[in-house]
Amino acid sequence: MTECSELRFTFATAGRREMVAEFQGGAISSDGGVLLLHETERRLKLLERFSQCFLDGRKPALVEHPIEQLLKQRVYALALGYEDLNDHEQLRNDVLLQAVVGKREPEQETLAGKSTLNRMELGDGKPDRYKKITFWRDAIDDLLVDVFIEAHAAVPAEVVLDIDTTDMAIHGQQEGRFYHGFYDHYCYLPLYVFAGEYVLCARLRPSNIDPSAGSRKEMERIVKRIRARWPEVKIVLRADSGFCREELMAWCEANRVDYVFGMARNAVLEKKVAEPLEQARQHCEQTQRPARVFVEFEHETVSGTWSRRRRVVAKAEYMEGKANPRFVVTSLQAETWAARRLYEDLYCARGEMENRIKEQFMLFADRVSAATMRANQLRLYLSVMAYSLVCGLRRLGLKATQLAQAQMSTIRLRLLKLGAEIRVTVRKVWVQMSSSFPLQDLFAQALQQLRC
Repeated sequence: MTECSELRFTFATAGRREMVAEFQGGAISSDGGVLLLHETERRLKLLERFSQCFLDGRKPALVEHPIEQLLKQRVYALALGYEDLNDHEQLRNDVLLQAVVGKREPEQETLAGKSTLNRMELGDGKPDRYKKITFWRDAIDDLLVDVFIEAHAAVPAEVVLDIDTTDMAIHGQQEGRFYHGFYDHYCYLPLYVFAGEYVLCARLRPSNIDPSAGSRKEMERIVKRIRARWPEVKIVLRADSGFCREELMAWCEANRVDYVFGMARNAVLEKKVAEPLEQARQHCEQTQRPARVFVEFEHETVSGTWSRRRRVVAKAEYMEGKANPRFVVTSLQAETWAARRLYEDLYCARGEMENRIKEQFMLFADRVSAATMRANQLRLYLSVMAYSLVCGLRRLGLKATQLAQAQMSTIRLRLLKLGAEIRVTVRKVWVQMSSSFPLQDLFAQALQQLRC
C-alpha cells in the first residue's frame, strides 16, 4: 500500500498568518452523526436481530469481535459513506465508532480490520479453518418483513407491494457472471420488493433469466407472513410489464391478491385503441398540448397463454407528433377503480419505487465484487440493513422536519458527516461537535423524536 510520507501541509496565507494542516488531531471523528444512527438502532434493535440470523462457529473464548459488533461496524460504515472494506484499516481506530459499535474500552480496543470483515462475508457454512461465520438467508428474509409489520400500530386498510428488478454491473469473474444485452454489460439482476419505503425482499440473481423468475415464490413467502399477522388485509401487487406473466397473475387470483401490471405493446392491443388514439391525435393538434383518452376492454392472448379473459386499461396518448399508447392488466374492478384513476393514481405511483431502488445504490448495494453469489448476497443484505436503519431515522427522527423527505445521500451529507472531537474519561465518552454546525436544532429535534 502506498503511504504518504508528508504529514504537514502548507497553504496560502490567511491574512498575515500562514495556514498549516496535519493529520495529528488525535481522537477526532468526521462522523459525529453516527450517534443518531446508534439511537435509531436502540429504538428498532434492527442490527441486534440481524446478528441473530448468523451462525458463529468461532471459539467464544478467543473471539475479540462478536458478530453483532462486526455487523454494526459494517452497516454503520455503509450508512456513513464507507463502501470498501479497505476503509476499515483506518476506520477501525475511530474512537466514536468504537463506542457506538459496543467496545467497552474505546481508544484501547480497536475495531475489526478489513481481513476479519472479509472472512465474515466469505463464510459459506462449509468447514473452513478461517471462515467460520455464516448466515441463514430465510431468517434475514423474515426479519425484513417483520420490520415492516412492526412499524404499524394498527392494521392498514391496504398493503401495496411493488416488485421490480434492476442491474448491478460486475467487472470480474464472479459466480453467475452473464452479459445482458438490454443493459449492455455483465451484471446481476436482483429482485426487489417494497411496501412503500420498506424493503421486503432483496434477492440477488444472475442476469440470464426472465425478470419475473422467482417472483411467485417470493410473493408466496411475503404474503403468507403478512397474512399470519393481518389475515384480512387487502394486498395489491404492482409491477411493470416484465412481471406480466400467467404464473404470477394466476397465483394472485387464487390467493386473494389483487394486481396491476404493465403490458408490453403489440399489434393486437394497438388495434383495439386505434379509434381512441385518433381522437387523442385530433385533440392534440387542436390544442397543441398532449392528449390522453382512457379506455378499457376484456382481453385474452391470441396464443392462449392466459388462462382467462382479463381487464385491460389502455391510455391512448398522443404527444409531440407521435402516438404513445400504454396498457395495464388488472384484477381490480371498474366499480372501485375507474380506468383513468387506475392508471394515473395507482399504476403510475409505482415510479416512487424507482427512488427507493436508487437509494440502495447510494448505500453501495452494487458493490458485488466478491467471488461467490452467496458472499455478494450478504453484501446486498448489509446494504439493505443500512438503508433500513437510515430509513428508520428518516421516518421516526426526521418526521415533520426539512429532511423528512430527503434522500439517503442528503441525510448523510447534512446530518451524519459531522466533525467531532472525542474525549474518553472514566465515566463518559465526550463528543464535542462543532459549535458552528448549522443544523443543531434539527439534530436535537431528531434525537428527541427518536426517544419519544
